[in-house]
Amino acid sequence: MGFENRIQKTFDNSLNLPLYPGSKYVIFSDCHRGTGRANDNFLHNEFLYLAALRHYYQKGFTYIELGDADELWENRSMQCIKENHMLSFEMLSMFYRQNRFFAVYGNHDITKKSSKFPKKYFFSFYCVKTLCDRPLFPDIAFYPGIILHDKLKGHDIYMTHGHQADLLNSTFWRLSRFLVRYVWRPLESIGVPDPTSAAKNNIKKKKSEKKLAGWALKNNHILITGHTHHPMTGSKTSPYCNTGSCVHPAGITAIEIEKRTITLVKWSVSTKKDMELYASREILGNQASVDAYF
Repeated sequence: MGFENRIQKTFDNSLNLPLYPGSKYVIFSDCHRGTGRANDNFLHNEFLYLAALRHYYQKGFTYIELGDADELWENRSMQCIKENHMLSFEMLSMFYRQNRFFAVYGNHDITKKSSKFPKKYFFSFYCVKTLCDRPLFPDIAFYPGIILHDKLKGHDIYMTHGHQADLLNSTFWRLSRFLVRYVWRPLESIGVPDPTSAAKNNIKKKKSEKKLAGWALKNNHILITGHTHHPMTGSKTSPYCNTGSCVHPAGITAIEIEKRTITLVKWSVSTKKDMELYASREILGNQASVDAYF
């Protein structure tokens, strides 16, 4: 099966959500939440993530997680990931209880597509405030893709993780997982980067992005993905956007959709005049209305 068939199959089985002038969506991808050890790249940015989630929760945004949320290639234990990022899961459960949390699986958490996985690991979590188990995402389903259906003008937004552009990370994901878990993970600890990763290999990154941008243009769809960790917004001649990731040393990035406008933002640590540290939100690139892509 070729790339175009893989991505078409993704959207044949996607979740549809409404897009109208009052919609507020925030899309994060590639958190790669780990087990709290040295290879947990999310750990040093978690406080920025929590600050961002509190902001979006208070502002009434719906949260969409676009794959690779949990690092299940390097790590076997989802329970250990939950225990080490309890505050993040508690925030996500607040979105979920208000029907404001939807999720896509990526290649690094592709096992979530099984209906048994969320029932086993996401039914409940241990709350440190109440010292007891509380519901997490009791009836959640993880989707291959999500379409925001534009009820006003029919300018839909297509969203998926983006690993479909890479044969090794999609069709042969079990082989990739084996290599990451038992070959590249030990080598990365001594400074050897994973050559199979689109996020760490610039040649693979450009190839994946070229395919994804080409698909968006050919099908006349706005396409938002993650996977390559390369934040970008598109244009009418290239309607492809990327959320970036939550594991960059300089901060975390996300895409906001509000008033039918697409905005790429970065959350990072800033300093006030009195040297107090705080989480700041910065707009990256140009904001563009959904209509500007057509």
